[in-house]
Amino acid sequence: MAYYNFKRIQVVPSSSDFVDIILSKTQRKTPTVIHPNYSIGRIRSFYMRKVKYSQDAFNEKFTSLLNQFPKLEDIHPFYADLMNVLYDKDHYKLALGQLNTARHLIEQLAKDYVRLLKFGDSLYRCKQLKRSALGRMATIVKGHKDSLAYLEQVRQHLARLPSIDPNTRTLLVCGYPNVGKSSFMNKLTRADVEVQPYAFTTKSLFVGHMDYEYVRWQVIDTPGILDHPLEDRNTIEMQSITALAHLKAAILFFIDLSGQCGYSIKEQVSLFHSIRPLFANKPVMLVVNKIDVRKYEDLEGDEKALIDGCLADGSVTLVQQSCWTDDGVMNVRNTACQKLLQLRVETKMRSNKIDDVLGRLNVTMPQPRDNKARPAFIPAAVATRKPYDANDPDRRVLERDLELEAGGAGVYNVDLRKKYLLADDEWKYDAMPEIMDGKNVADFFDAEIEERLAALDLEEERLAAEGHYASDEEDSDAEGMAELESAAAQLRAKKIVIQQASNLKRGKNRPQVGLAVKARTRNLDDFAADLAKVSITPDMARASDRVAGQKRARSEVRETDHDANKPNRMLAGLSNKRQKTTTEIMRRQTQKVTLKHGRAGEADRAIKTKMPKHLFAGKRGAGTSDRR
Repeated sequence: MAYYNFKRIQVVPSSSDFVDIILSKTQRKTPTVIHPNYSIGRIRSFYMRKVKYSQDAFNEKFTSLLNQFPKLEDIHPFYADLMNVLYDKDHYKLALGQLNTARHLIEQLAKDYVRLLKFGDSLYRCKQLKRSALGRMATIVKGHKDSLAYLEQVRQHLARLPSIDPNTRTLLVCGYPNVGKSSFMNKLTRADVEVQPYAFTTKSLFVGHMDYEYVRWQVIDTPGILDHPLEDRNTIEMQSITALAHLKAAILFFIDLSGQCGYSIKEQVSLFHSIRPLFANKPVMLVVNKIDVRKYEDLEGDEKALIDGCLADGSVTLVQQSCWTDDGVMNVRNTACQKLLQLRVETKMRSNKIDDVLGRLNVTMPQPRDNKARPAFIPAAVATRKPYDANDPDRRVLERDLELEAGGAGVYNVDLRKKYLLADDEWKYDAMPEIMDGKNVADFFDAEIEERLAALDLEEERLAAEGHYASDEEDSDAEGMAELESAAAQLRAKKIVIQQASNLKRGKNRPQVGLAVKARTRNLDDFAADLAKVSITPDMARASDRVAGQKRARSEVRETDHDANKPNRMLAGLSNKRQKTTTEIMRRQTQKVTLKHGRAGEADRAIKTKMPKHLFAGKRGAGTSDRR
């Protein structure tokens, strides 16, 4: 993988925070109370669990840190050398190695103390062994305080590094300080690199992106380099050397002929020759900047010979530009991109995979079917048309000329019909037929429709004037209106009753009762009402004598009891007394076990969560027990 995201590395805690995190996690995730009735075996397991859990937590944390930090042998050489320049490869490896050693020491320490806890003969001894184990683990972690602090600084700096893809299309800008590299970067991309009139304004690598030929390119601005031996270069200069050595990019070496940068042409050419071995197998361009002050053509004598010496072998291309006037900036970009694209294509053509690619491609060449010549057809009107000249009074009139004559944009309306190719030019402005349901609307249009409508309006006015539409006083009789209103009120009341009955029937949420049970709950009034519906008049006096000797029900005594006529829900669905007795026996047998042992039943109050986590999780500090 060539693209790395170092921002995802988790924060490295300090040694004290590391210990607090693990020990508090152990306290929260393991049991904390030993009851008096615990056997010695259970006590040993209690403390062994704490030691093992602490070791697992330390191991998990250390492993996560070691896996997230990049390994110099597994990443791209550019990033490996850049980390060596910025953080010292030996120190970085030593810090990671110390964390790995601490992880193994804690693992071995936990094994030893678990073995000792197996022989603990009392609660006190087991507890002291656990304290000793956790204390020694904490001592090991605190012993690596410097390594943890160093890795946290490395993590913070890695997160600030630009995201550079070493394998993508890249333009690399280099040269002496203050020659215009950052200004060129700001012209090509939307990166906002600081530009100041003094040297070493740029102290690290900056990345910007641009589009060329519909693909994404990255432009890298490097810090300035001075002409002295490699071992004398500082960290800022070594970042540029690392990028030049490992990135497959188009090299843009900037040179300032005006001398405003503070370095002579001889010093800049000397730097070019000293780092030229890093340009091997890469397209190189010598960019003469600040041509608004001095151009290449203005050089004479030894200065021009120095520049020509850089171009002697023909592998270096000379281009000129000025970031102040934007003269030649796009030409420099286009030339560099074309050279890099050409080099990448040639490299792929020389690779071993080109045969496999060509084997999957088939280029079809059209073959002539006969010897007949088929030249391109150009209409005569086009061939004889005069070129358009705005100053020619006899030029052909364009739509733009018509627009200007008619008042300009927003006023002129383009005539789209004048170019129609029809059999008769008089048809161009005919009304377009409107089609509805497959038929022409014009076929159903009556030319005399307006006259007929006017005649109908006159007829209506005449009838209204004669009183044809006047209301009759007999029809508005008050008595007739009263009867109609009464009938309408009865209909509305009946409709409301039907709706309420329907709602009750649909909203019923109780068991269905059989017809036999319903028959036992009916009284003489209900029976008489049913007979009256079929035109039978019952003898209610005789029926009342038959029930005179019966005892009055409770509902007859309490006239205000609205629940008296409701069916007994204990008898709902039961057709006889035998079924009721059987059901009651089954209910008592089911509840016998629960009642015997005094267990909680369905009606008992239940508290599902005895200790809510948000109230009891974690270890309380001093002075936090007041819950009032």
